[in-house]
Amino acid sequence: MSSGQSLDWGALMRAGLHGLRLSPDVFWALTPVELQIMLGRAGAQAPMLSDGLAALMAAYPDQRKETGDG
Repeated sequence: MSSGQSLDWGALMRAGLHGLRLSPDVFWALTPVELQIMLGRAGAQAPMLSDGLAALMAAYPDQRKETGDG
């Protein structure tokens, strides 16, 4: 689930609370990925490949700290 997607919370709550019979506190403690796995949608998102990692590294480069003898 990417941040650009809108989630159908009604459907997710029905699946988690009624379908999986989770208690509300267990349901809300889950991450979206954990819920996807429990619902059998583990392969819904592809893993990040080297191109994706390269794009992230270009967008958010490590900054070198200045070293000095202060």
